[in-house]
Amino acid sequence: MTIRDTLVNKTILVTGGAGFIGSHLVDRLIKEGAAHVVVIDNLFVGSEDNLVEALATGKATLYRDDAELSTSLEYIFAKHAIDVVFNCATKALNYSFLNPANAFATNVKVALNLLELQRRGLFKSLCHFSTSEVYGSAVYEPMDELHPRNPTTTYAAGKAAADMAVESYVRMFDLDAFIVRPFNNYGPRQNHKGMLAGVIPITAARLLTGGTPELHGEGTQSRDFIYVHDTVDAVVKLYDLMPAGDSVNISTDNQVTVSELLSKICQGLGYDGEVLRKPGRKADVLCHIASNQKVNSMIEYTLTPFEQGLSETLAWYKANIKVPA
Repeated sequence: MTIRDTLVNKTILVTGGAGFIGSHLVDRLIKEGAAHVVVIDNLFVGSEDNLVEALATGKATLYRDDAELSTSLEYIFAKHAIDVVFNCATKALNYSFLNPANAFATNVKVALNLLELQRRGLFKSLCHFSTSEVYGSAVYEPMDELHPRNPTTTYAAGKAAADMAVESYVRMFDLDAFIVRPFNNYGPRQNHKGMLAGVIPITAARLLTGGTPELHGEGTQSRDFIYVHDTVDAVVKLYDLMPAGDSVNISTDNQVTVSELLSKICQGLGYDGEVLRKPGRKADVLCHIASNQKVNSMIEYTLTPFEQGLSETLAWYKANIKVPA
């Protein structure tokens, strides 16, 4: 039984839509038949290159602006009759180790700005992107949606606070908002530049540019890696079905240790050299494996095998990272 109208012919705002997950979502929304997709992104780690195909359709508009600023969102809502918002705006987890206060504040401010606009009736439905990081290290496995929230970084704490804001606004004002909680996404377009890059892209970039891969800590930290196309597919399918105020995990129901992951990347890129050992990162989550029971009960849930997804991802980096002569 569907809860919401279809996304077809809707005008949709995607905050953070030039980023990794956001840009893939933009592409999918256009394919689903959205009338127009409006993107706001400050390009902190996102890139206009991620939206080349979407912008070429004439059905997407990019505002290089900041959703943390309520005035920026007010301007967009004055120009476009927005029906639905997908909130993908955030700053990378690694950023919280550099600027912890701002990493926290970004997640909270964007959510509150959108909820206030929704409370005023300026759009109908909100899909808010959370993160598996709100759970912290697993107290029990697999982690379901009732798992305690125990964020270990200010990035995760800000995400947890934003989740609670969504839930409280739904209860207080009867808003139509729900939460999707992807685990560790990987795939094409994930930022590979600088210290804010995730483990897969930064390792690929190092190997492709003559660098050396790094292992922080013992490498026994585990993650539940999900291919970005599978996340986007699930989110679009869940849109019609998620009750207001509810949340759902999106993951693979599997886990890979960082040490195993580095070995797979090195093998995939033909590297058999040394791996630099570095101290473990403080507040690093130790283990992540999610329960998919809820999402499987709601939609036809399809997952890409990790080896296949990683191979496609590494092929994308090979094609898009400039290799020194």
